[in-house]
Amino acid sequence: MKKLLIVVDYQNDFVNGTLGFPGAELLDEVICSKISDYKMHGHDVIYTFDTHEHNYLETLEGKKLPLVHCVKGTNGHKLYGKVGSMFNEEDIYFEKNTFPSLDLANYLRDKDYEEIELCGLVSNICVLSNVVMVKSALPNAVIIVDKKATASFDKELNDATFKVLNGIHVEVK
Repeated sequence: MKKLLIVVDYQNDFVNGTLGFPGAELLDEVICSKISDYKMHGHDVIYTFDTHEHNYLETLEGKKLPLVHCVKGTNGHKLYGKVGSMFNEEDIYFEKNTFPSLDLANYLRDKDYEEIELCGLVSNICVLSNVVMVKSALPNAVIIVDKKATASFDKELNDATFKVLNGIHVEVK
């Protein structure tokens, strides 16, 4: 079975930076374990990076969320912790300037993955929106989100996201 792990935006600014929140750092070991397991079994791993420029506050997102974060070239843009140390430039990754990645979805459209797991941050924003993109690109693939490998700054939204994901036939474990 061809499987893929997508690590969504597990970046410094979402863990201990501008948009960081308590508990986000606890995902590091869980995500690292998943990356190791997928690679050990010959499966693929893809990363997404929330990526903004210095004019972020002038964008629509910047006007609605006026906290500068994940500016390309800054420490906040880099992957956090051990996950960051596992990443290398040969890995497949997509930089995105908004919540979901259209480039990721377009990349997946002609792939034959049977199972795709997503993890990372933030569950109710970028993880959710990228799940929808992946589901659109590969509607017959089994999509999985592990509760232990994603989180949000808002517990209620986090829990509501898992209910929504179940509603669109995503396996939440």
